Amino acid sequence: MALIKTLEEIKKIKKANQIIAKLYRDILPQYIKEGITTNEINAVVDDYIRSQGARPACIGVPGIIMGFPAATCISVNEVVVHGIPNERKLKNGDIISIDTVTELDGFFGDAAITYPVGEISDENKKLLEVTEKSREIGIDFAKVGNRIRDIGHAIQAHVEKNGFTAVKDFAGHGVGHEMHEDPMVPNFGKAGRGIKIENGMVLAIEPMINVGSYKVEILNDGWTAVTKDRKNSAHFEHSVAIIDGKAVILSIDD
Repeated sequence: MALIKTLEEIKKIKKANQIIAKLYRDILPQYIKEGITTNEINAVVDDYIRSQGARPACIGVPGIIMGFPAATCISVNEVVVHGIPNERKLKNGDIISIDTVTELDGFFGDAAITYPVGEISDENKKLLEVTEKSREIGIDFAKVGNRIRDIGHAIQAHVEKNGFTAVKDFAGHGVGHEMHEDPMVPNFGKAGRGIKIENGMVLAIEPMINVGSYKVEILNDGWTAVTKDRKNSAHFEHSVAIIDGKAVILSIDD
């Protein structure tokens, strides 16, 4: 069952998301370069979110072993999602996915982006292009008259057409009053299934796409999800609201 938001609530969710949009567009590109550690990037994210009067909502999220210890999830190369920042230094040719959640005045924003580090391989370039495009395709299918599984079906079709695979163990979701709400929004599946999409829904659409197998495994920290074959993965996410029958992106800065 999806939570339906009012237009006033959607405006507040958008404010939380716009902090992330500005972070990704204006702040982080200055820092994503060879030699910086993921801990240092996490510190930049933490400082910026707090400077905007918001809370980095990832901190303390309960896990199997421990609460998440950082302001943002930072996942490099073979790490799919939920990477914990550490002393790993970025290298030329890496790809780095950053997944950030903010809470502002009781409302949540959620978005992810994958950046190239220096000059990346043609395969990685294609992976980023296809993953980002699959997110846009998924957003196009998030409209009244469709069902939730239509989004994932469209994402999977685009990804597989280009020789990649969609992760099945993690999915998009509702967002707004909480970081994770119903409904789940998988990045695969059969069209015509799932609940009907309605005006007032706010969804985080977030394809996680692998070069090789879609299979993942969780490391001993209980958080870090890596590709089982250790091939690279990319992640792009927007929060969108269904308004007047179609998806409006909240996690862009306008």
